[in-house]
Amino acid sequence: MVKNLKDTLNLPQTAFPMRANLVEQEPKRLAQWEKMRLYQRLHDKNASRPAFILHDGPPFANGDIHVGHALNKILKDIILRYKAMRGYRTPYIPGWDCHGLPIEYQVMRQYQKKKETPDPLQLRRDCAAFSHNYIERQRTQFHRLGILTEWKQAYRTLDPAYEAEILRTFACFIEKGLIYRSKKPVYWSIPCATALAEAEIEYQEHTSPSIWVRFRITDPAFKATSIVIWTTTPWTLPANRAIAVHPKLDYSEVIYRGERFLVAKPLALTFIHDCDLQGATIAATEHPGASLEGLKTCHPFIDRPSPVVLAEYITTEAGTGCVHIAPGHGQEDYQIGLKYGFDSDCPVDAKGCYDSDGSLPEGLVGLSVLESSRGESPSNQAILKLLETHETLLKAKKRTHSYPYCWRSKTPVIFRSTDQWFVALDKDGTRADVLAAIEDVNWIPPWGKNRIHGAIKNRMDWCLSRQRYWGVPLPVFYDETGTPLLDATVVHKLADKVAGHGTDLWFTHTAETLLSGIELPEAFRGKPLTQGKDTLDVWIDSGCSHRAVLKKSLSWPADLYLEGSDQHRGWFQSSLWTAMVTEGRPPYKTVLTHGFIVGGDGKKLSKSHGTSLTVEALIKKYGVDIIRLWVSSEDYRNDVTLSESILNNVSLTYRNLRNTLRFQLSNLYDFDPAKEAVHVEELDSLDRWALHKTAELIRDVTEAYETYAFHKVYQLLSQFASTTLSAHYHDILKDRLYTLAPHSRLRRSSQTVLDQLIKVLSRLLAPILCFTADEAYAHTVAHTAFTDDSVFLQDWPEAKPEWWCPNVAHEIDTLFKFRHKINEKLEILRQEKQIGTSLDAQVKVYGNPQNPIFQLLQQYRDQLPEIFIVSSVHLMEDTTVEEPDISTAHADGVRCPRSWRWVPELEYTETWGAVSPRCKQVLESLKSQSPRQNG
Repeated sequence: MVKNLKDTLNLPQTAFPMRANLVEQEPKRLAQWEKMRLYQRLHDKNASRPAFILHDGPPFANGDIHVGHALNKILKDIILRYKAMRGYRTPYIPGWDCHGLPIEYQVMRQYQKKKETPDPLQLRRDCAAFSHNYIERQRTQFHRLGILTEWKQAYRTLDPAYEAEILRTFACFIEKGLIYRSKKPVYWSIPCATALAEAEIEYQEHTSPSIWVRFRITDPAFKATSIVIWTTTPWTLPANRAIAVHPKLDYSEVIYRGERFLVAKPLALTFIHDCDLQGATIAATEHPGASLEGLKTCHPFIDRPSPVVLAEYITTEAGTGCVHIAPGHGQEDYQIGLKYGFDSDCPVDAKGCYDSDGSLPEGLVGLSVLESSRGESPSNQAILKLLETHETLLKAKKRTHSYPYCWRSKTPVIFRSTDQWFVALDKDGTRADVLAAIEDVNWIPPWGKNRIHGAIKNRMDWCLSRQRYWGVPLPVFYDETGTPLLDATVVHKLADKVAGHGTDLWFTHTAETLLSGIELPEAFRGKPLTQGKDTLDVWIDSGCSHRAVLKKSLSWPADLYLEGSDQHRGWFQSSLWTAMVTEGRPPYKTVLTHGFIVGGDGKKLSKSHGTSLTVEALIKKYGVDIIRLWVSSEDYRNDVTLSESILNNVSLTYRNLRNTLRFQLSNLYDFDPAKEAVHVEELDSLDRWALHKTAELIRDVTEAYETYAFHKVYQLLSQFASTTLSAHYHDILKDRLYTLAPHSRLRRSSQTVLDQLIKVLSRLLAPILCFTADEAYAHTVAHTAFTDDSVFLQDWPEAKPEWWCPNVAHEIDTLFKFRHKINEKLEILRQEKQIGTSLDAQVKVYGNPQNPIFQLLQQYRDQLPEIFIVSSVHLMEDTTVEEPDISTAHADGVRCPRSWRWVPELEYTETWGAVSPRCKQVLESLKSQSPRQNG
């Protein structure tokens, strides 16, 4: 007699491993995708279908990718894989931003270490080589993340054809009359010696010297009276030309030890406190701000007047309500200077040092104005000493506040007046048109519209010129008098030459050679010309990618732009300006924004956090699919949290999802859906419930993908796997799948649904878990890890109308709610060690025949032991109870050694001994077959 009944069970069999081994297996699947040309096959499959264009914003080619890059590229890949499975044609051209300060700064640091100074051409070639190197490194790193594209088709802003398009875009600005040259203050990076764009500014906590300074009034009517200004930039005082007051504020005289100090009335008490003027009084006399216009004061340490002017931007949030005006060091100051006729010169050179202007005290010449993070600088110290010498310093303190820093050198920036080229953003209603166009774009999340609206509304004119070599030259020529030649037709012709040879032409050829064959404006014909030395702001490089890439290789406008929230000041904005000027409409239909990566402490992640959370380290530890699952788990529209504990939790979710797929695969080894599938209307009620739940899942997950709410996809699929399947459906199925006859109708009913489930789940998971889903699909169709097919070549799952069965689904859901009450009582038995597993128990339910739940239990009487996973369920009618009452106890009888169910008595079989009557019937049906082997 055979004792081992295990051999008679339909135990799970699959080659789909429980352990994913992602780190080793993912590169093999990448190689398989390349071998089978998956991207091209996907493109060919949808070639005649509508296009969905996601335009890739180019990262800088200046270092290895970080977790922010991974977040960005994975989000894009999820969207494109989903859209492709929905039948859209999804050509994806990745790109790189190759010019500009981030790259030149790093290359120059290498020269500085060697104490060498390269010529412009050599520097450019080294920058190009630096860019090429990191493009290849990043390409490999992005590829490892599973980003699906043809990498050889990538665009680079240093390619000659792209550079030519930058020049043509700039020519369009010239044609619209938007380009002008002016001497006005701009953000200036001292270490980098160049103007900066607003998008190249980041704000950090900074400590500044906070000082209150007397400007003595020379008008006899204000004897012994000073206007007091408050500033946190003492180094700007040499450029002071005036003091501004608000015309609608009243100003009070604060009297202290025989002196009178004129400050805004609302700030008088604060002023007394801040400057430690104990015993000071406030005179009853008040002076309307408008009445002070034209009042003369003395500069605190330079022999020149500083008149009082009016400015409505002054606030009473801090200070004295009297603002020192240095037109060469601030945009608002510059505007005041234009109004009152002050010059905007500043005595600070390109290296950030004071330069003699004829009035500057000699002791300041050559001193640097560059501050440390603590506000210390040689110039600030010297200014304070001058103020003390002239007895004009009233008080000095330290103040910590948010201050603009150069994003590359990580040093405080200054406002410095220099000759630069600008785009006149307000000319001919340009700004108004751009603001109106914002309304035509779908902004996700909605606050993105307000953010970019504010950024554009408050933006100063766009400073286009940079004092660097690594970039597209600003195509201007100068005659001997310094008169500039900036002509759209000339620029277009130059662009044609650049398209074939690149912008190195600007540095290898003379102006005469560059202009050869180009007809010049009459005023410049026959004159010797020299080319300018400025390059274009790098934001116009990436900002015209929609012209260089979308219009040339894809379609315009793009369906979607997807980048970090900082790009409302950067790429989203520069792309919008260039598109509105050149095309008259936005370059995108939808703009989707993600937040920054922050650590478990809520602080933004950076290299200073160490190497444990680098992309390379995370891949080596977890594999890419875990990283992709983490990306999907977060509501990326806010800042995204990343920590080891979070990734460990995501790993548990991954394990549950993988085990769910494995359970389904392992119970389909003997099922041929073409021959053995059960028609939907003939499925068991529990299987119909599962199919209905699957239909709901497809609907809800698809909606979440459509709205880019991937965290909802994560939640839906995770909950479906852990609750709907693992805790309910799969758990119940084990008995029928393992113990019934292989070809029994009930077993085939469940296998029919499991077959649909694995096909649905592998596709719903595919955009996120691209490696695992494709592996599961291969095992579904070929029982092996690799095939010449892919889940990504399949259509998105759709629930068939007959899958929907709301009445049955409601009934089974009600039974599951009742099962929860039973489980609570079974847990008490388990804790009391009366039972081990739930199959050791029997359940009695006492209910009123008129009660709807009891009626439902009676309807499902024969299926209740299976649904509740107990050995028996007894329904007892009791008209005295309103709601069904549950009683649980250890099951009566004996336990079947094959099914582990308790039955009144076992029945003998010659081959396998005593088993339950149901198992005896199954075993007798197997007599003509060999005992099934354990899988």
